[in-house]
Amino acid sequence: MRGALAVGGGGLIVAAGGGEVLAASSKLASKNTPTPYTNMFRRPPVLMPFEEGVDDKGPFQRYRLTQKLGSASIVPGLTTTVAGYNGIFPGPTIKVNQGTRTEVRIANKLTVNRINGLPFSTVTHLHGSASLPQYDGYANDQTAPGHCKTYHYPNWQQARTLWYHDHNHRDTAQNVFSGLAAQYHLSDQYERAQLPQGEYDVPLVVSDMAFNADGSVAFDDSGNAGFMGDVILVNGVPWPTMKVKPRVYRFRVLAAGISRSFRFTLSTGDPVYVVGTDAGMTPKVAAVSSWRHGVAERYEILIDFRKYKAGTKVELKNLSNKNNTDFANTGKVMQFQVVEETGAKDTYVIPTTLDLGPQPYANRGAIEVNKLTADMAVARRRLRVERKHGLWTVNGETWEDVEDSGFTRVLGNPKPYDVEIWELVNESGGWFHPLHIHLIDAQIIGRNTTADGKAHPWERGGKDVFYLGENETVTALMQFTTGDGNEGGRYMTHCHNLVHEDNDMMIQFAVGDAKVNDPVSSDKPVPDSDDEMPSTYGASYPLGT
Repeated sequence: MRGALAVGGGGLIVAAGGGEVLAASSKLASKNTPTPYTNMFRRPPVLMPFEEGVDDKGPFQRYRLTQKLGSASIVPGLTTTVAGYNGIFPGPTIKVNQGTRTEVRIANKLTVNRINGLPFSTVTHLHGSASLPQYDGYANDQTAPGHCKTYHYPNWQQARTLWYHDHNHRDTAQNVFSGLAAQYHLSDQYERAQLPQGEYDVPLVVSDMAFNADGSVAFDDSGNAGFMGDVILVNGVPWPTMKVKPRVYRFRVLAAGISRSFRFTLSTGDPVYVVGTDAGMTPKVAAVSSWRHGVAERYEILIDFRKYKAGTKVELKNLSNKNNTDFANTGKVMQFQVVEETGAKDTYVIPTTLDLGPQPYANRGAIEVNKLTADMAVARRRLRVERKHGLWTVNGETWEDVEDSGFTRVLGNPKPYDVEIWELVNESGGWFHPLHIHLIDAQIIGRNTTADGKAHPWERGGKDVFYLGENETVTALMQFTTGDGNEGGRYMTHCHNLVHEDNDMMIQFAVGDAKVNDPVSSDKPVPDSDDEMPSTYGASYPLGT
């Protein structure tokens, strides 16, 4: 295991519900300290493909991204250096239709990470995608500075909000904190027909950060427990104000920080309508007054602004959760300011149920996640997350154990399309863990801390991240649906408190043949050349629609 890292200013150890987490109060002068609701909201740009067309396998699109340094105006009067996709934070949003295969060529033009002083190697994970292992962002599939890798994404799944972020072994927290995070939207005809689109479909990348006096980011994970900053950012803007029309808006909310969780609520006390979870639309729409939201979870919500008069200001607030460290303004997230409607009146009817459409690969045995039942399960596994001998572990093991085995050690080896039940147990004391299982969508069929033993109302849809509070157990029902042409391979599961993941709370499982699609050797990064264009499609991805 590596030694402790301590970089940045303003770090202090804070007791948080029995555990220890590093938190940083920014060292900014008062003139450089952002004031909530004084900055205007902005949306990340949408990345356009450089090439698209149709071949014998169907439609495709090709994209290029460059990981590089950029200057951001985040705090007043100062610039902050970020390491982002195309040099911005968050990176550009990618929008793709179901059944359109994508190739994303990602070049690493970074050199040294300013936070930890290490060579800025990267790994890109498209979180929520059923990708082949060699394109899934395996932690040791590293792209060194001066190299590039072309990732292949099949996009056969039902519509959903995904995100792409760094996953480099032992540097994920620093790399994501530096700026390597962005959303990726997969759309289909059922989602387009039932949920707001265009101007009224809004990505919210929510994170927290701390700053040194010169505007540089302040980060410290020397406690190996977590890191929380005192400035809340939405799409890279501190506590922005968004002007909204008296209409129904859809917000794709992603918690993209390092460790902090949120409990979001509206200042008016009015409900929001949860229409989507990690894996896309929910069969039933849930009206909730607040919801708990851990790192990497995605919730799609509707807010109805038609009930407010022009000039009304509505805050999106953070009630916080146990094991978080809060500062003066971390209870605020952003503000909505209602303006006059200039067009036709919005007649959208908020649905109570949603039609998710047919399940891709149903003819191969795939079952829509919300229709899985416990009697379909062929195996039951138990994953315990805990701190053991100073290490973060899953079932007493770490990623170091996986490395020492030559990457052969797996917690289980289901066959493609097998259905299993996994019990996810938090036995780590005073911490919460957002546990992420790659590849799969799962249905939460049990929670030991709710009155009825079921999932919370907001999480009753397909999930790939599972919030485990203190002493919580989640029972998750999942199918290992790989898609036609994917023989399987090895995938990771880990805590998405990225400091925990780096120190070393990650293990792996295999689907089908554990030796195929080796995630490190099957498609290695290559030296970058500015005039090099992506290769033609070599992966056997059918349309899947």
